[in-house]
Amino acid sequence: MKELVETTLQKIRPSLQADGGDVALVAVEDDGTVKVKLTGACGSCPMSTITLKQGIERLLKKEVPGVKEVISV
Repeated sequence: MKELVETTLQKIRPSLQADGGDVALVAVEDDGTVKVKLTGACGSCPMSTITLKQGIERLLKKEVPGVKEVISV
């Protein structure tokens, strides 16, 4: 599942990088929790929670079976 998560993150990465940010995969837990770290401009952006939940989490849940939640660490 980790490889599929990383492949899916590659789809959203260009949008984040266009705004000066990025996302790094930290861990994929057995319970379906994906831990990521928002970096660059995304790390300090007040909209980062929306980016995380409405962008990254929504895409991962759609593309990767078993993903339950995405959290920022």
